[in-house]
Amino acid sequence: MAADRLDGRAVSDAIAARVATRLLELPTAPKLVFVRVGEDPASVYYVRSKQRLAERVGLRAETRVLADDTDQAALEAMVRELNDDDDVDGILVQLPLPDHLDERPVLEAIDPDKDVDGFHPVNVGRLWSGLDGLVPCTPLGLIAILDHYEISLHGARVVIVGRSNLVGKPVAALCLRRHATVTLAHSRTRDLAGVVREADVVIAAVGRAGIVTADMVRTGATVLDVGMTRVDGKIVGDVAPDVWDVAGALTPMPGGTGLATVAMVIQNTLTAAEKRRGWA
Repeated sequence: MAADRLDGRAVSDAIAARVATRLLELPTAPKLVFVRVGEDPASVYYVRSKQRLAERVGLRAETRVLADDTDQAALEAMVRELNDDDDVDGILVQLPLPDHLDERPVLEAIDPDKDVDGFHPVNVGRLWSGLDGLVPCTPLGLIAILDHYEISLHGARVVIVGRSNLVGKPVAALCLRRHATVTLAHSRTRDLAGVVREADVVIAAVGRAGIVTADMVRTGATVLDVGMTRVDGKIVGDVAPDVWDVAGALTPMPGGTGLATVAMVIQNTLTAAEKRRGWA
């Protein structure tokens, strides 16, 4: 029997509807500003999709575009300008940046309370300390998918394949908050297949096409596919197609976790505005 499809579009639409309803109750629409450096096609696409969703739900959203050859000082100056603008509630610097720019000081320059990507060290510390803060959008979207389909993490064994700062580590912290038992697996993990096979919930976030195969997945397990790779012009995930035959529930790629990620950008903007403006 094929796995149940965990549809990211349904999750995104539900989040968008909740945000839109809440915005109607606020005295003014929160403002989200995207900062994009250069004309990388993928970055152009991702920023455009995020801005469209933001505008659809009723946020004020704009994109500031800097030239490919913008230097570090100019980019950080723009971030500080947005920090100082009290009308701006959320700031998102689209990654990756051109090779000549260092992303770490740029991300650290963002006001943590406007950091809708959740990458600032202050927000990382808040997450691991169990405090309220802005959480990276992909991990938050993964939890939103599980919640939408009523898949409980309480007492569950979760194996996360991939230990990145963007996905693996923060989603581990979120799963721990839900009382899951969490294993962070990676390229140095001994017997990776055996470790993954123990999981009730598998989160694949490596960026290697088909690294998680059917023989690695327990029958009936929930599998969230985060990795995205282009192979022969086609987008594929970290989870091989044969996993559909053994998993109990699985996110498609595309059409799964990426859509939930975009939705969490608008959710984080609302959260940031409510906290900054005392609307919560």
